[in-house]
Formats: sequence, C-alpha cells, structure tokens
Amino acid sequence: MRSPEADRFFRVLAKQLDEPATVFLTGAVAGAIFGNVRPSADIDFAIEPKREGKGRWDKIEGALRRASRATGITVQYARDIDRWGTVSLIDYREKSLPYRKFGRIDVRTLDPAHWAIGKFSRYMEPDVQDLVAVLKKKRIPPVGLAKTLGKALKQSPPSSQGFQFRQHVEHFLREYGPKIWGAGFVPAGPIRAFHKQAGISHDTAHL
Repeated sequence: MRSPEADRFFRVLAKQLDEPATVFLTGAVAGAIFGNVRPSADIDFAIEPKREGKGRWDKIEGALRRASRATGITVQYARDIDRWGTVSLIDYREKSLPYRKFGRIDVRTLDPAHWAIGKFSRYMEPDVQDLVAVLKKKRIPPVGLAKTLGKALKQSPPSSQGFQFRQHVEHFLREYGPKIWGAGFVPAGPIRAFHKQAGISHDTAHL
C-alpha cells in the first residue's frame, strides 16, 4: 500500500463517518509516508473516536467496512494498537506526527522511533529493509532510537518475545548501523543506552 492509495481510503472513510476521530498510522503505509516506497497489501492503524458515547464504536466499524468495500483496500485496525504485540508501543499517541486531515478525521503517523518498535518485534527481512530505509531517510539519531526501544522493552512484561526483541535491536545496531549512520558508527554507545533504558544489568548484557 502506497500513501496515495491510503489517502483515497481515508477520503472515502471521511464521507462514510460522521464522527470526529483520530487515526494513528503504522506499518508499511507509515513507512511509505516516511519515504520508503515498499508496497503493502493493507493499511494498519489505530482509530479513536474523539467523543465517547453508546454506539460510537459501532459507527466507526461500520464506516470502516463500507470504505474498505468501496475502495477494495484491506485495513487492519484497533482502538489501541499497543495490544497488537508483546513489546509496548509506550506513548505512541503523544509522540505521533500530523499527516493530513480528511473531513473530521485527523490522520497521524507514529513517529519513526515508535514505528520501529513493531519492526524490531517481527524483524523479518522486509522489516529490516524498512528500518534501514526509514531511519536513514529521516536521520533518526541512534542513541535517541536506542532509548525509545529500551523504554518500550522495560515497560513490557518479561517474555521470550521480549528477549528476542532485545537480540534484534543489538543485532541491527551492530550489522546495519554503519549503513545508516556512516562508516564511523560505533554500536557500543547506542547499545549501552538501550541496555540502560531497558534496565538490563551488566551481568546479563552479554547473555
């Protein structure tokens, strides 16, 4: 899915939904907006009504289904996408970035560091390619990224997925850091920042 197709979906949704709502884009569409053009089959996002009340979520879901049928675009959505994975997306709403408004729908993207959390959780080859492309394009500081990832891990319940997340982050910084931040990049500093923010002790840092 590319950003013009996502725009088409939200234009149709705005006509179907007579309720103010906020959308938080993640996944490949957010990556496309950041500058990575890898296509995807669907749109992933959180959607939140701006007003609470009986039946409002039903209205949102009905509008989403109609917009999906009208455009032929598959959507994966939730009121809170933090529940999609084992590793927390922490304060993704507060750190989100404005994208566009479609009628009464305010569409935002996760900021690149929070967007990266989901990519590190999965860490398939397309995710790695997305991370390299976006982090380089957006010039995300490595220590700032490492601190966000460490905070996400610390605020998540202990699990095997959390341990794999840690391994993914460490591997990525070592293997791909120079490609993103230059030949002089030294991974030790960001990895230490990641460990410190995650609460990983020196005794377990090399497990």
